[in-house]
Amino acid sequence: MKNTVEQLPVYSLDNFSSPERKSQQFQVEVFDANRHFAVKYPHRHDFFEVLYLKKGSGFHVIDGNNYEIKPPCVFFMSRGQAHKLELSQDIEGYIFIFTADFYLLNRTDQNRLIEFPFFYTIHQDNPPLQLENESDIRFLENLFRKGIAEIARPEGYSVEMLRSILDLILTTCSARYQVSESLMNKGKGQILVKRFFHFLEENHRKNLSLNEYAQMIGVTANHLTQTIKQLTGKTSSQIIKDKQLLEIKRLLVHTNLSVSEIAGQLNFDDQSYFTKFFKRETGVTPLQYRSESLR
Repeated sequence: MKNTVEQLPVYSLDNFSSPERKSQQFQVEVFDANRHFAVKYPHRHDFFEVLYLKKGSGFHVIDGNNYEIKPPCVFFMSRGQAHKLELSQDIEGYIFIFTADFYLLNRTDQNRLIEFPFFYTIHQDNPPLQLENESDIRFLENLFRKGIAEIARPEGYSVEMLRSILDLILTTCSARYQVSESLMNKGKGQILVKRFFHFLEENHRKNLSLNEYAQMIGVTANHLTQTIKQLTGKTSSQIIKDKQLLEIKRLLVHTNLSVSEIAGQLNFDDQSYFTKFFKRETGVTPLQYRSESLR
């Protein structure tokens, strides 16, 4: 492997934890301009994140979608997403990061995380929750502060208490999060589509077929396609293709991998086909796209 190759970093929870808590599956703390970690933007996480911002300004770019920061607000990120933060020096808030295992331990409903409207969203966007009610603002801030105080207890913290605090944060935000009426009563279908997005995020570099994704979920390819089309307006093949293109664009813009290295990383056996595929979908070659994006 060439040392000069720069790739889009993937950070684990370890990268955001103090040395004495390296084995933790969670972290809750103050988020401000002094919260410095040796990370590069943009990057991906292999964990979930809830970012509450009560002061400051800037922009949060998640998977290519640009959101202006207008406190008080809450941003949510699913595992695998790429993001970039541009923050003012007076930024203030709290952050709770956690693994799926931490939240789901002892839960009978293992789909609970993806049932929240802000994780693996149907429209694959990540608009923040804008908080307007003073009591909601005080309640959420108290929950974050309670979590931080619990971790700092000299006699040791209660993992169950922290798991309960996280559940209250997510449940409160879910109750206030705006969901379009068309998705309100799509229960099982919505979970099926979210599971598809989850598996797609985990496996997109393997270039799997629709049938393989359907087998992972435990449904037929036809049922998967029909459900996805009904809820998103797109076919499952379109969504797989869109994910491939998003990943190619990320690697072209944010790394110095060659076109052949990107093709190999995304399991395209034929670089010529890879280039034709990209040009057919975008109207430009990979190198033209990289050149235009870096101007």
